[in-house]
Amino acid sequence: MDNIKPYYIYLRKSRSDREAEQHGEGETLARHEKVLTDLAHRNQMQVTKVFREVVSGETIAARPQMQALLTDVEQGLCAGVLVMEIERLARGDTKDQGIVAEAFKYGNVKIITPMKVYDPSNEFDEEYFEFGLFMSRREYKTINRRIQRGRIASVKEGKFISSIPPYGYEKVPVENDKGYTLRINPKEAEIVRMIFNWYTQGFLQPDGTCLPLSTASICHKLDLLHKKPQRADHWSPSSIRDILKNPVYTGSIRWAYRKEMRLLKNGIVETHRITSDNYIQCKGLHQGIISRELFDTAQKRMKSYRKSSTKCSNLLKNPLAGILVCAKCNTPMTRLAPNKKTNYALIKCPNRDCDNISAPLDLLEKQLITALEHWFKNCTLNPDVLQTTISTHTDLHYLKNSIDELKKELAALDKQLDNAFAFFERGIYTEVEFQKRKSCISSQIDAINSDLSTLQSEYEQLLCMTQTSTSDLLTQTDFYILDIYRHMDSAAGKNQLLKSILEKVEYLKSEKNKRGEKCRGNFQLTIYPKIPKI
Repeated sequence: MDNIKPYYIYLRKSRSDREAEQHGEGETLARHEKVLTDLAHRNQMQVTKVFREVVSGETIAARPQMQALLTDVEQGLCAGVLVMEIERLARGDTKDQGIVAEAFKYGNVKIITPMKVYDPSNEFDEEYFEFGLFMSRREYKTINRRIQRGRIASVKEGKFISSIPPYGYEKVPVENDKGYTLRINPKEAEIVRMIFNWYTQGFLQPDGTCLPLSTASICHKLDLLHKKPQRADHWSPSSIRDILKNPVYTGSIRWAYRKEMRLLKNGIVETHRITSDNYIQCKGLHQGIISRELFDTAQKRMKSYRKSSTKCSNLLKNPLAGILVCAKCNTPMTRLAPNKKTNYALIKCPNRDCDNISAPLDLLEKQLITALEHWFKNCTLNPDVLQTTISTHTDLHYLKNSIDELKKELAALDKQLDNAFAFFERGIYTEVEFQKRKSCISSQIDAINSDLSTLQSEYEQLLCMTQTSTSDLLTQTDFYILDIYRHMDSAAGKNQLLKSILEKVEYLKSEKNKRGEKCRGNFQLTIYPKIPKI
């Protein structure tokens, strides 16, 4: 039967092969294929299939060529498989090794290496084959532990060991040493600074407000400015959040922040990446793009702007959610819905060991707005700090650069359109080709003109606002927010507005109201605004 059935070749790179290739020893699979082809020729074996594994995977599930080979082996469609070493067949766990061993045993397929031929029907060869798979697994584990130790050592030295550099950087070799570090990409770094500034300090709006942008708003603005991310055409909120959370932009290196976790579902091992609290972070060899203070401000805002805990089926009914905290135990105050005893909503401390007394929500909300009006009217503002917060000049710079880039892109498209007309007149383009090309270029020109018009309008409005006194502007902004608040019906909208101007509000009440004194506000509010004052 061996003379009738064909033979297969299975090729797979090991980790040492990849290292050898980097030192100029040639392409591994090509060298191995030549050795095994010569072996088959000397032994008069007819090879009909060559399985080339180009992906790196520890398990059979991650190696498609191995799966295809085992399908044929289980059916006994070949007499033998030529491979450089039996370790190339399986380095996975015991389950994978058992699958490989059983496939060759019950398919009655030989394993041929340059050193030895393994016959699964031979008891001693079967035992030797299984022992070889076991030893290869141990070797894999040893190598993997050594590699992980080397990676941790490199991270602690401040080197960058990931394959893809973060947005804003380029991966470059370390001078006079092994390993890699990061070098700032000036154009991308400017966008990173834009993202952090917009998220923490805000973008000056045409109506005079300067509220920090959400991740979704930042995506929209970057797309409008025609600033593209690394591997996509458009920005997504998740990619913006990843940038805002990454300490690499402060000059640090973080490792093992997202670890692999394997779960067994329906007999299949699934791999998930989860955020870990046990990670390594140390000073890197590279230069930071932003300051540590700006990064910490972004983290603080991300924590304070977490979604309020409401059920998916319910709307937020407490405008002070996430803002009002107990002055005694620092626990976030919660809303108690109307019931048979009280026909109005209450605010209470959920800590059962705390004796802070509850109060009506509508009265508390009214007193808070009155207190904010008084604070805005009587505080003295610091223009220098405010100017830094608003950063109008920076926004103007970003807009001006984007407008200039879009104008250059528009000029290039106009030139392409002129060339299309010239090619048509010279007979290079047919009428159908010309119309198709003209339509494509014209649609791009229309899209850029639309974005250019929007950006120019924003630029002119911001330029005009620079003539306004920063102190007057802030006063107008704050009273404008409170005016909107009074006319708002949505508790979620009110909550968002309050979070834009308040860090938190501490609530304290030590004396219960007597019967009929519901409207007596005998409680104390301590307000912590986000707006600087002197």
